[in-house]
Amino acid sequence: MTNDLRAAIVQDEHTQRVLMLGWMDDEALRMTRETGRVHFFSRSRQRLWEKGETSGNFLHVTDIVADCDDDALLVSVHPDGPTCHEGSTSCFSPWLWRRILRREAEQASDSYVATSLARGRAFLSQKVGEESAEVIVAALAETPERLVEESADLLFHLHLLWRAAGLDPAAVDDELRRRAGGS
Repeated sequence: MTNDLRAAIVQDEHTQRVLMLGWMDDEALRMTRETGRVHFFSRSRQRLWEKGETSGNFLHVTDIVADCDDDALLVSVHPDGPTCHEGSTSCFSPWLWRRILRREAEQASDSYVATSLARGRAFLSQKVGEESAEVIVAALAETPERLVEESADLLFHLHLLWRAAGLDPAAVDDELRRRAGGS
């Protein structure tokens, strides 16, 4: 092993979801092993840092495996909370979810996302009901293009409702995997 940086792929030990990618040098790997919490080398700040040092969302290591060339690591963890700095379970969350989180954080008065979230769960529940009805109508009496458009509206509002309820889409994905027997 050298002091070169190695890609460290961080994976949730329970869900097997890839949470993030970071970089480890020898010191970061040593600190990770010693403390049981993930440390990285920041290329932009040129220093060692512990994941969760500002957010409190630490990554507790359950296993570390090097690849066949010893130039990449797979780090299995138990996360304390969201891994992504934007508040998602994973840094690889779907585009729509990342956009919703960004628009919410911006709190722009002209943002449909921000204003809808501010109106709360009752409003968003009603919107999901309306969009569901529009999907049914499109499926039964309209073109495939209209079904796509109405389905997009429904999924968008469902994501807003999940956010208002404090849920991450990963929780829904986990439930579907559980129902399918983990496959």
